[in-house]
Amino acid sequence: MSDLGTDILENDILNRWPDVLETLLADQSSQRNIIWATDTYVSRYGEAYSFDNEILVEQITGDHGDVIKPRSVKSKEEQEFRVRDRAEVFTPSWICNVQNNLVDSQWFGAASPFNTETEKEWKANTAPIPFPTPTGKTWQDYVADIRLEISCGEAPYLASRYDTITGDIIPVLERIGLLDRKLRVVSENTETVDEWEKSAKKAYQSIYGYEWQGDNLLLARENLLYTYVDFFTAKFGKEPTKKAIREIATILSWNLWQMDGLKGVIPNTCHDTVEEIPSLFGDSDKVVTRCKGCEKDDIHKHNGIRCMIKDWSARKTFQFVDLLKP
Repeated sequence: MSDLGTDILENDILNRWPDVLETLLADQSSQRNIIWATDTYVSRYGEAYSFDNEILVEQITGDHGDVIKPRSVKSKEEQEFRVRDRAEVFTPSWICNVQNNLVDSQWFGAASPFNTETEKEWKANTAPIPFPTPTGKTWQDYVADIRLEISCGEAPYLASRYDTITGDIIPVLERIGLLDRKLRVVSENTETVDEWEKSAKKAYQSIYGYEWQGDNLLLARENLLYTYVDFFTAKFGKEPTKKAIREIATILSWNLWQMDGLKGVIPNTCHDTVEEIPSLFGDSDKVVTRCKGCEKDDIHKHNGIRCMIKDWSARKTFQFVDLLKP
């Protein structure tokens, strides 16, 4: 499985783990599936693929198993349309690495120990990552530290299975995503499968990301799921259990979610409310009230479906907007 190409096939997921694809499509905020949130597919596949419709398993498997593709595999025409339609531009992997190194340099209090930057590339440092740090931070602290990628697309800052521009697969040791780094630390500091699985699960519970478009969100979840498989296989020379895969898929269905980042709700779910007010003459007048959040540009007042996220350590769920100060 670690030799899979850039494009993860939904038919492959369906064949290996029949119930996992449903989990990867789940929207925990609406208790339905994530929606397409784009009309890119309508001209080719019909109205069932329109903006507000849920992404269904049968729409992306079987004869439709090649509908959803990573950006690097899409045609130039499709890429240009997405740029015009949603300003979709992916950051080159070497820039993701530079920025992730800045995050780590702050955490470690020194230059990032994971790799050395070169001209638009990087070279992995093969020595084990040193712990504890001079400030006493442990490897467990690093694994549990919270990370968020906003407007994550296919989540290249979290997991770098492939180069975002060329589509070339990146070897496990060379990967530079924030989750990749956590899993490397897990692999270097655990011996048994049980130890690795418990720590890797904490790593997944500590990374978050949100995205507007449903196809990108599914790709991000798939990338992070297969990243688990890649690192487990590299460590133990075999595939993880179906039980472990299901657990990771469930975490991803919470931690990578669909959201309009300016409103804190599922895209296009804000709406007008219509109230009928009876008159003295037996008929009624209709009063239309706009969404207060849209009207006042106030993220705390939108009436769309609020996005829910999960704090795994506290075992609580809450609205994303609750994290933001009024």
